[in-house]
Amino acid sequence: GWGAISGVVAYNSVWEEWAGKVRLDATVNDAFSLFVMGGYGSDDNAATNFYKLWDGNWAVWGGATYKFNEKTSFNVQASYDEGKTFGLAANVAYDVVPGFTVTAEVDYFNKANSFAHAESDGVGGILRFQRSF
Repeated sequence: GWGAISGVVAYNSVWEEWAGKVRLDATVNDAFSLFVMGGYGSDDNAATNFYKLWDGNWAVWGGATYKFNEKTSFNVQASYDEGKTFGLAANVAYDVVPGFTVTAEVDYFNKANSFAHAESDGVGGILRFQRSF
């Protein structure tokens, strides 16, 4: 009931690359939960390492979910990596009926480009309809 600790490690023998993540989930109460996750991986063949999709060797993620009631929850997550990429996502999920959830999400990212001394950023959105049987 308190939460969980989980981890995963992967190795690609063709490209001799590896990556791993460790995650801590904490249940504060029936309505509020938190998570934090750290990842580390080799970076020599980064373009071919399917297990490590972040920039640089390390990355961190964190987030929280608040359940307003049995049908509606709010979730926010943030991420940052060694390549100076920051991401932020926020969504609201609503269970229309048991087994059918509609989720509306807004996403933002900012990528610092040290070579060009510039930044790039973007905003996106997702509307997801999920039916579970």
